[in-house]
Amino acid sequence: MKTKFTFLLAFLFIGLNIGFAQDEEAMTKLSIFHEYVKAKNYDAAYQPWMDVRTKFPKFNNAIYVDGEKILTHKIEKATGADKVPFLNDLVKLWEERGEHFPEKTPKGEYGAQSCQLLYDNRALLNKTNEELYACFDAVYQEDKATFTNPQSLYTYFSLMVDLFDAGKKPAEDLFNKYDDIVEKVEDEVKNYSESLNVLIEKEEAGTALTSKEGQYKAYYESYLAAYDQIAAGIDEKMGTRANCEILIPLYQKNFEENKGNAVWLQRAAGKMSEKDCTEDPLFFKLVNAYHDLSPSANSAYYLGILKDKEGKSNEAIAFYKQAIDLETDSFKKSNLNNKIALKLKAKGNYGQARTFFREALRLNPSNGRPYLSIAAMYAASANNCGDTNFNKRAVYWLAADEALKAGRVDPKLSGAAAQSAASYQAKAPSKSEIFSAGNSGQTITIGCWIGASVTVPKM
Repeated sequence: MKTKFTFLLAFLFIGLNIGFAQDEEAMTKLSIFHEYVKAKNYDAAYQPWMDVRTKFPKFNNAIYVDGEKILTHKIEKATGADKVPFLNDLVKLWEERGEHFPEKTPKGEYGAQSCQLLYDNRALLNKTNEELYACFDAVYQEDKATFTNPQSLYTYFSLMVDLFDAGKKPAEDLFNKYDDIVEKVEDEVKNYSESLNVLIEKEEAGTALTSKEGQYKAYYESYLAAYDQIAAGIDEKMGTRANCEILIPLYQKNFEENKGNAVWLQRAAGKMSEKDCTEDPLFFKLVNAYHDLSPSANSAYYLGILKDKEGKSNEAIAFYKQAIDLETDSFKKSNLNNKIALKLKAKGNYGQARTFFREALRLNPSNGRPYLSIAAMYAASANNCGDTNFNKRAVYWLAADEALKAGRVDPKLSGAAAQSAASYQAKAPSKSEIFSAGNSGQTITIGCWIGASVTVPKM
């Protein structure tokens, strides 16, 4: 019995020593390659890194964080076919990270990263559009929540368009994927906008942001700018592939099968509205079926469009207001207000439009587009909202002020805002005209629908 006990102790001691020795070896080599990586000496880091990765794959996540930098360097340094083994190994590394550190490796994020790497090097790797689309689609279906990279979302949709153009995907799949990706982008814009709005409201209240909050603000703004670019790119890629000649027969054919499917009805009505196919009787059928099945902000908005088409403006406004009342999400409510305002602006109902634009701004202060729209309405009304030539042109100062607000709250619009403001300023009274009028520093009241005051710049 004593012999067995002694043997067991010896076995445990040896096991512990082996474990300690292995940990020490792993830590030593990890320290070596990590120091090389910090010094950006990736070639020297490669072999000790590979030793730890091969022998101790679960030891520390630094194996995968540093490994990504090492392999990225190898890829950038290599040319032609020499890149291929490193490209394949980087994909393999991300897979290993997911296996050994799943809690630190979101599947949607890293899967999309892998697919994007394959796409960016598709010629070298001999990847077809079908293979690449299948890669993105599998990741998206598995973990849509963390599939958020703007570039990868665009690539995913772009591949669908390419397959459609090649006759390998039907129109219905293309339209469904378009709606799906657009909704995903809108969700991400909503998330970042809501975070950014908190910081903008703090600034507007006169409280300075902390250093960390300033960094977060810049981070949110950069992502919103990226999503704005991607949204425009997706629409451009879609182009004329979704037009009334394609949409109407497709939705007509599938209406009976889907008249009890609220999501299908909403997307079909939305696409027809977006492509201005609202004159067709099918739009009426879709909207009414959707509203009967699932009364919502969207269905009420579409009913408003129908009333607008019938020339019943008051009834249209009533439905638009109902749509806003039915919407519970502040971000979506802001978008609804903006869409309604744009319709009213296009019809010349500037006073009503401004009310909806202001509400859109209140609900989502980081979106500067309503400011640009209000500025454009002021400028368009300059000849009608002043009692003298000087006062009429003074309206352009109001327009310039609104345009500049857009750039302050929404950096991605800073260029357009500055350009618009400069254009309006050029049309306002000059310094010599202010001197001649003798009203420097005075306040001018602007009448008609604008109903605002503007101060003449001091000379």
